[in-house]
Amino acid sequence: MTFWAYILRCNDGKYYTGHSDNLEQRVAQHQSGEVPGYTHSRRPVELMWSEAFESRAEALAAEMQVGGWSRAKKEALFRGDWDSVSAAGKKRPAAFPRDAVSTSSTATRNERNGGGDSADIAPPPIIVLVRPQLGENIGKAARAMLNFGLTELRLVAPRDGWPNPSAGPAASGADVVLAHAKVYDSVAEAVADCRHVYATTVRKRGITKPVVTPEGAARAIRDDTGRSAILFGPERSGLETDDVALARTIVTVPINPAFGSLNLAQAVILVAYEWSKDESLASPPSADQPLPPAPQEELEGMIGQLDAMLDRTGYYFPPHRVHITKRTLRTLLTRPGWSSQELRTLRGVLSALDGKKRPRP
Repeated sequence: MTFWAYILRCNDGKYYTGHSDNLEQRVAQHQSGEVPGYTHSRRPVELMWSEAFESRAEALAAEMQVGGWSRAKKEALFRGDWDSVSAAGKKRPAAFPRDAVSTSSTATRNERNGGGDSADIAPPPIIVLVRPQLGENIGKAARAMLNFGLTELRLVAPRDGWPNPSAGPAASGADVVLAHAKVYDSVAEAVADCRHVYATTVRKRGITKPVVTPEGAARAIRDDTGRSAILFGPERSGLETDDVALARTIVTVPINPAFGSLNLAQAVILVAYEWSKDESLASPPSADQPLPPAPQEELEGMIGQLDAMLDRTGYYFPPHRVHITKRTLRTLLTRPGWSSQELRTLRGVLSALDGKKRPRP
């Protein structure tokens, strides 16, 4: 299966970066306004660049890398001016390595700022798993991360070492996250290059620090500049007090006080989801959109047909209740907002019950 990274130019001259497994359909959806968010109010759009990849992870990595480029770098890419791209310290997208991962996925916020350099825009947070125990849980955490656009994973003293053969199957395709996971001996080393460190815990640790929800942490990470790291503790006990002491802020989830037990992947997905709300991630395929309500004339036709049938059967009785009964039926029948197709089906059913349509032999 082929996956695509692509860049669209909107009608206001700004750029949008995305990825898809069906490029032609996805561009058409952007063009028609079916994709909510950034491009919806900036149509028409024009496809400026696309690149095919063999896996979704590669396409996502390319989207993240190119999305963080400046306007000038993107326009050099459109022209095929590889000298200008190389001079800016970037590689030609056609040569994206299979394991390419951007450590600065700032595409959406960069696009909102007109495609400028991303130096002053906060990159996505780093997920740091402190002394994780099971390879399966590391894989599940990676899966949770990639679902919401996070790719940088750091491991502090994993109990069973790294790499762990149990992580891959549990990641369900999030191999790009596992391939670039870095291992550290201590929490201090893992977050040494980060300006902002958040510790996730639901237990009181006897440490006085600001406490925020995942939503509050996500907002702060987007608003601040510099790298941010979010610490998650071991499956059995969570972060130790000394781990929390390294952080500037505690992240905690409002949870049932009688049962505060989230597994590692659940905790990661809660935080990753809140961060992703301001990012331009593809929405899952939506169900068929409901058809618009039929014109009132068609609804009146169906009500009139039913009314005549009921009248012939003597349903309207006693006489002094006829008006109230008809009004109740009308209220019931006007509530759903039937489409024309639905009304035609209902009228067919009524005709069959009335004996106007006979069963086929």
